Amino acid sequence: MVMAVTGLVLTGFVVAHMFGNLQIFLGQDQLNSYAEHIIGLPMLLWPARAFLLCTLIIHMMVAFKLAVENKIARPIGYLHEDTVQASYASRTMVMSGIIILAFIIFHLLHFTFDKIHPEFTGLTDSKGRDDVYSMVVLSFRVPWISGSYIVAMAVLCTHLSHGISSLFQSLGLNNDKTKMKFKILAHSVATLIFFGNSSIALASFFGILKIPKGGG
Repeated sequence: MVMAVTGLVLTGFVVAHMFGNLQIFLGQDQLNSYAEHIIGLPMLLWPARAFLLCTLIIHMMVAFKLAVENKIARPIGYLHEDTVQASYASRTMVMSGIIILAFIIFHLLHFTFDKIHPEFTGLTDSKGRDDVYSMVVLSFRVPWISGSYIVAMAVLCTHLSHGISSLFQSLGLNNDKTKMKFKILAHSVATLIFFGNSSIALASFFGILKIPKGGG
């Protein structure tokens, strides 16, 4: 139940965060205005960050506890590893979770604490605002950065494709009639997140998103 509730909260944040970031396709002014609005609400921003951090920690702690309990329950692996019902995503949840955690740390160092490519930070637009648009576009024009983000989104997609469908099972909402619907929903949300976030990196890398003259 704890895994399900915390997972639902984190998934909701990922979706909301993605739609906020997709405003980059509306142009420099729109994204910078959105970023300025968010930063201008510290009384909401920091409690929200603290809440999400606590949710993430609880999610990881329970996941680790369940993984240990499963290992103790079956200290010797199966003689044959052929799995009939367990999907690849379900069998790699711990590993994909670790990779996602590493990505979160990298993402925060990159866009929140400005430790990755600091030369792209401190930019301002024509209205004197922090030029988040140019920072994002310039960063994703670096091959290894755009590539790492797309790989991370693929791992996140795999994790969510199983996690979202599982949370309905944990909450007691799954049955023979809804099982397939929830699986389709899980795959749809995971795929949406992958293509939504990856599109920003790809559009920046291939020059679809351009830096306005005088911008940055």
